[in-house]
Amino acid sequence: MCGGIFLGGRTKAKSSDKSQRADKVSPDLRALMRDSRHDKDDKDEDNEGDRDDMHEEQDSVPVILQLRGRMSDQLEALLNSEDVHIKGEFKNFNSLAVSLPANVIDELAAFDEVDVISFDGEVKTLGHVSLTTGADAVRQQTKTTTTTTSTSTSTSSSTVTTSYTLDGTGVGIAVLDSSISNSHQAFLANDGSNRIRVHRDFTGEGMNTDDPYGHGTHVAGLAAGNGRIEGGAYRGVASNADIINLRVLGSQGTGRVSGLLGALDWVMLNRTTYNIRVVNMSLGAAAINSYKDDPLCQAVRRLVDAGVVVVAAAGNHGKDANEQKVYGQVHSPGNEPSAITVGATNTYGTEARGDDAVATYSSRGPTRSYWTDASGVNHYDNIMKPDLVAPGNKLISARAKGNYLVTNYPQLKVSTGNNNPDNGMMQLSGTSMATPIVAGAAALILQANPKLTPNMVKMILQYTAQPLAGFNHFEQGAGQLNLEGAVRLAKLIRTDLSSTTTLGTPMLTTKTLPTPQTTIAGETFTWSQGLIMDHTYASGTNLITQYQRVYNLGVLLGDGTMESNGVLLGDGVLLGDGVLLGDSILIGNGITISEGTFFCGTGVLLGDGVLLGDGVLLGDGVLLGDGVLLGDGVLLGDGQARGNAVLVGGDPTTY
Repeated sequence: MCGGIFLGGRTKAKSSDKSQRADKVSPDLRALMRDSRHDKDDKDEDNEGDRDDMHEEQDSVPVILQLRGRMSDQLEALLNSEDVHIKGEFKNFNSLAVSLPANVIDELAAFDEVDVISFDGEVKTLGHVSLTTGADAVRQQTKTTTTTTSTSTSTSSSTVTTSYTLDGTGVGIAVLDSSISNSHQAFLANDGSNRIRVHRDFTGEGMNTDDPYGHGTHVAGLAAGNGRIEGGAYRGVASNADIINLRVLGSQGTGRVSGLLGALDWVMLNRTTYNIRVVNMSLGAAAINSYKDDPLCQAVRRLVDAGVVVVAAAGNHGKDANEQKVYGQVHSPGNEPSAITVGATNTYGTEARGDDAVATYSSRGPTRSYWTDASGVNHYDNIMKPDLVAPGNKLISARAKGNYLVTNYPQLKVSTGNNNPDNGMMQLSGTSMATPIVAGAAALILQANPKLTPNMVKMILQYTAQPLAGFNHFEQGAGQLNLEGAVRLAKLIRTDLSSTTTLGTPMLTTKTLPTPQTTIAGETFTWSQGLIMDHTYASGTNLITQYQRVYNLGVLLGDGTMESNGVLLGDGVLLGDGVLLGDSILIGNGITISEGTFFCGTGVLLGDGVLLGDGVLLGDGVLLGDGVLLGDGVLLGDGQARGNAVLVGGDPTTY
């Protein structure tokens, strides 16, 4: 099965989650508690021990208390004690709104039945997706245009600065999925017209613009939904981009590789007419054949070589039935090196990113597609994937009315306070949801700098990504999407670079490097400052200050490396001096791509039967660090592709 859907419904945190996240108090609430203590200490010093009577509301903190089970008598007694007040009860969610003194929160967290305590903060009309990804931070942009006028006697110039909104305007995103609801108001343009420019069917069922399955509408909303519904709470990333609806999954959420190929072929033929710069594929097939042979991979490569960014889901097979980590289950065409392959993160429902983690179900690399030689020996691709990760857990987006998923899983429906079926919303999880977040990000980057090649877009997304502490390169690639940094870097890259540009040519319009840090929701983090190649990673500021020929059309980023006696070296023709190649797969420490603790050597990816560090041959079913490495994919029948792995519940959104 392929990168797709995890159905909603809140689940209890596993014991493993608890051990990883010992603090039941959300980070923003914990910070507020620290500030409260500091303020109290300062106030006590100012009053020299004399405390004035204070109003209760000044001493109290509003929180949301989520329970994992029945409330004990002791907890009930605490909640009914003096200065603790229950403000609301949400029976369907087993949650309470409580006002209590800050110094009681840790006492509350000590109860076994308490799942998580979070700050009951102010609600603003900013969508979770658009804020936590950094999209909101780059909406308003300026452009400076200099006009030179020459006469026979003099030359003069004038400079005009104009403002514009970075929302994907004019950029086409092709969504290959189960169709898109044509009547949903999330797809109206700023001027009220419909932004779905084309509807084409490749399933054989005939074109259905109601999206009977429901997956494609949700995906399209994440990539390009507008802010008309619920005051912009569910705004997509590229909220005014053009949408091309290519239906490749039928009413039951399945299709065939032939249908996908037909759609990709259509894109190739019509990309200029509709300015299709981005293709979103929240689906896939089992990655069995090497990317060198896989027809989907080959089709993707042709599109990328033609200047189209292709974004593909990694898949939802990051763990087995026993909750054990699984490696090597990235799906096709996510195993294609030229594609931007996306894994999913769990944001735990917060805008700040300090608590973000790779979702347990997100497929991990390396890729295990292969070819077999004449002696019957399998040769595995072993490409490092995913390229990066993005929010994908329990995301709310557009709902096609009467769709199969909500009909069969009514818990997916999200109430918005509006009974208009063309305003409906639903909640889904999976790398299928993370993929359109990155596709929308690519559209914004290309709006900011239309001259970028697909490899430049991939480099920018990875170089500015946020490495997440505790997750290795096979899990998170370069890190989590950071659109604020990506747009800032994209705008600095020269627009006159081409395939004839020589290696090492200055790449930026300025000699001042961008600060490799971003602040979102009050938290500052560093950029990865590197990128994933094929069997290793590269780092160094020369990746952005000097033109690397791996950014050209028709080549792969991984073409910049070559193997010599089992060691990866820089090519010297496509990749210049000053770019450092890693020799290990690292477990990130949250700083840069090249910092962290050893997970395994890159040598394990360079060939078949290469020894791991502990002397164990790399093969299917062996332990790889903290999980099992799987090999051959499982066929899904006769060339079948799927957009879903229908499981109830994504990852818990509690600690």
